[in-house]
Amino acid sequence: MGKDKKGRGRRRRAPIGEINVTPLVDVMLVLLIVFMVASPLMAMGVAIDLPKAAANPIPLDKPPVSITVSADGGISVDREPVAEDELLALVAQKVNDDADERLLIRGDNATAYGMVMKVMGLLSSAGYNRIGLVTEPEAQP
Repeated sequence: MGKDKKGRGRRRRAPIGEINVTPLVDVMLVLLIVFMVASPLMAMGVAIDLPKAAANPIPLDKPPVSITVSADGGISVDREPVAEDELLALVAQKVNDDADERLLIRGDNATAYGMVMKVMGLLSSAGYNRIGLVTEPEAQP
């Protein structure tokens, strides 16, 4: 039992030519479960209480261009109503085609977040990179 033709001990087994995929499948299933558990946490975010800050205003040498998005979705540039498709042309006129000019977006509290982000995206895609969001200071008790 277990001897080769000449009777000298055990026979060597032939090398296995196939890859054993069982450990690979085990690892992949564990990774799948980890991602299934972690992905809802990444999508929802973690509830945190952000700190409140009373920051001093930034000193400016000239007043910035102010873009306002009202609660009904209307857009105005320096209190001048403008259609969405004419926004970039009016802003370019106000800043004299200077992409480094500071722009401030003021969004009404009842304005849809998506509308404010749409205006911000339009300005950003046009090359304006100094865009700020305006908020009211928190009331002190």
